Amino acid sequence: MALTRRQFLTLMGGSAGAAVLFQACGLPEEELLIDAPIEMPEDLVTGTDNWYATTCKCCETAEGIVVRVMEGRAKKVEGNPDYPINLGAHSAACEAGLQMLYHPDRINAPMVRTGPRGSGEYREISWDDAIGRMSEQISNNLGDSVLITNPTGGHQGLVIDKFVETTGIRRLTYEVLETGILRRAVSEVFGSDLIPEFDIDHSDYIVSFGADFLNTWISPTRYSRGYGEFRQGGDHRGKLVHFSSSFTLTAANADEWIYVKPGTEGLVAMAILRELGHTEDIDPSGLLEDYDVQTIANDSGVDSETISRIAHELEDSHHPLSIGGGQASAYTNGLSNLKAILSINNVLGNVGEKGGVILNPESPIPGVIAPRPGDSFSDLHRMAEEMSNGSVKVLLVKDADIYYGLPDSVGFKQAVNEVPLIISFSSISDDTTSIADLILPQHSYLEEWGTDVPLAGPGYQTVGFQQPVVRPFFEGRGNNLGTKSFCDVLMTVAQVMGADLGLNGDTFKDVVKDGARQLYELNRGSVSAPSFEAFWNGVLQRGGWWDIDAKHSSGARKGELQAVKRPTFEGAGEFHVIPYVSSLKDGKGASLPWLQAMPDPISTATWQTWVDINHHVAEQKGIKEGDVVHLRASNGGVIAALAMPNPATPPEVLGVPIGQGHRDGGRYAAGRGSNVLSLLGAKYDEHTGSLAWAATKVNLTVSGDWIRVPKFENTVPEFPRDEHHHIIELSTGDHS
Repeated sequence: MALTRRQFLTLMGGSAGAAVLFQACGLPEEELLIDAPIEMPEDLVTGTDNWYATTCKCCETAEGIVVRVMEGRAKKVEGNPDYPINLGAHSAACEAGLQMLYHPDRINAPMVRTGPRGSGEYREISWDDAIGRMSEQISNNLGDSVLITNPTGGHQGLVIDKFVETTGIRRLTYEVLETGILRRAVSEVFGSDLIPEFDIDHSDYIVSFGADFLNTWISPTRYSRGYGEFRQGGDHRGKLVHFSSSFTLTAANADEWIYVKPGTEGLVAMAILRELGHTEDIDPSGLLEDYDVQTIANDSGVDSETISRIAHELEDSHHPLSIGGGQASAYTNGLSNLKAILSINNVLGNVGEKGGVILNPESPIPGVIAPRPGDSFSDLHRMAEEMSNGSVKVLLVKDADIYYGLPDSVGFKQAVNEVPLIISFSSISDDTTSIADLILPQHSYLEEWGTDVPLAGPGYQTVGFQQPVVRPFFEGRGNNLGTKSFCDVLMTVAQVMGADLGLNGDTFKDVVKDGARQLYELNRGSVSAPSFEAFWNGVLQRGGWWDIDAKHSSGARKGELQAVKRPTFEGAGEFHVIPYVSSLKDGKGASLPWLQAMPDPISTATWQTWVDINHHVAEQKGIKEGDVVHLRASNGGVIAALAMPNPATPPEVLGVPIGQGHRDGGRYAAGRGSNVLSLLGAKYDEHTGSLAWAATKVNLTVSGDWIRVPKFENTVPEFPRDEHHHIIELSTGDHS
């Protein structure tokens, strides 16, 4: 059961745990950490639970959470009712963070490879030895060293930025499904570098293009909570119209789901803009004249009457909103698609207005910013070419499983063999770590300090604070083994190399605390205290700092439109293959059995790779549920998946979840399912170089094998029925 704000605040006077969490001053710093030895002495079993606030790092937009700790063990995660991003709600990924903390396959000491690369043969070494090796190799190869990380902000991002600037090594940021197109579109349309707050809560009419915002897109926990207000919180029920090429959770919840041919979302948006009129500010050259509804209807598969009707309904609404992303950005015309979709808001005049687009302000702490967008697919493609010709001598990788995520068409798997030294900081051996030469395992986020400036903020300045809710699980192995903070490792390496990072502090905790001091000196916001130590305890106990009055100050500009071209595709196959994010996120959740067992909200399938196929097409091809089928791309890529006939899947589309098909990742991930990302062609957006991950066409063949699809305990009747193609009525009690 979720912890409500009322229950949470009631605990202030009701338990010692809540006093620790919410008493804003007077608590000794040492009491914020509880000892957690691996062997629990009997005399420590008191039965008292404590709650600690922190931020979840399993989500794309970090959520505020509180963690129940008993006898030094983290037992349960709940949403922080005070934190502006999620206001008490939280995702399944947050719950699964506990399994990451106590995972049986966690790497518990630095290791060096002893056998052939990829063999899994390693031996333990000390941290002194590991840091010495890393420092020496970087010093000897400064111009030929590359650090690849996931999108990282807050004070961790600050330390990384200082490290690469000071040492001179190169840095790339990698994310499987890039947000760079969305962030550039926002910049060019609204003049802001941050993803805005889409005020779903107060809207009364939403038109969404491709963005599965109720399930996986950007900040689904926040958007889902807002959607509840959109449906029930006002004096009338809001209406949602969703355009997409596949049947997603957002499509299932929409009042109208409108199928649009893959890659033509921006064409429909341009036709809507033309119907709206009043576009002089964004279309001075008259581009929209080429996008009449009849022409676009032929290109997109959306009839002209529907386009005109939705434009008029938007115009007649009091608080309309247009959202775009996800699939709509996943083609060769991705940027122009999103610019057209977001520009609808400028024409409707809802930027900065209730129920519209609320731009986010800059961070209150200089240099401490939201996670930077990933570098483009074309940049990573060039890096693979540099690896092939020997230009990369040292490759350092943190939370970026590039071996798994990059399509085989890039050639990374071959190119990486030419890199003499690969260093990974993963705490569980993912695909990239499995070929590393040196592994320096980092703490779990529940053992770590940090801050977070939200990727998609609430419309005002917000800084989440992350504190260790338990002591490091492997600290019993001693200071020279176990795991360490990634930032502490970078700071130590810099010190060994004689590089001054210019940070205020000797440890990462000191750096985080210095950030809190800068907030204290602002003398405003959600935490007020008579001294800095009281303020420090206050932000930790509350899970962060925010100021509802610190909003975007400069006026939004109206960026000009650009022409939306028809998309191009890789190959001439029969079907468009559209990968989609599942409970496993971009694959990083595959090591966690709670996420593996969480049913897909549409198919209820779990633990495997399946392919959504239209049930009429399946009947024509003699395919039934559980048949093993092969998807073949023109570039030679092929994957196997289990057929899942579905009446809502469009006939020309195959939907495949991302996340399975790992060579490593621990006992729950390795060797399970197929990796649809490996199949994709090297197509990219023509303006940004981002991967066009929905622009590959494939053919489908039947292998002749059959496997029962694992799903929701197999109690849900399949559609269509395997043997007799009929539905068994639930009232009969036969759920076989």
